[in-house]
Amino acid sequence: MTVKVIELVGDSEESWEDAAQQAVADANETLEEITGIDVVSQTADVEDGTITHYRTTIDVAFVLQR
Repeated sequence: MTVKVIELVGDSEESWEDAAQQAVADANETLEEITGIDVVSQTADVEDGTITHYRTTIDVAFVLQR
C-alpha cells in the first residue's frame, strides 16, 4: 500500500475545527480511502479585535489506487 499526502486549506466563519472539517469533506468528494490528516497551521482574519474568519491548513493522507 502506498499513501499520498496533499496539502489543503479549509475556511470557516465558525472555528478552526470547522475549517479543517470543511477541507476533509471537500477532499472526500473526490478522494477515496482518506486515512488521516495532520494540522499544519491555523490562521485567522481579525476585525475590530474579533476573529471573523478561520483558516486551517492540513495535510491529507489517502491510499493510492492501482
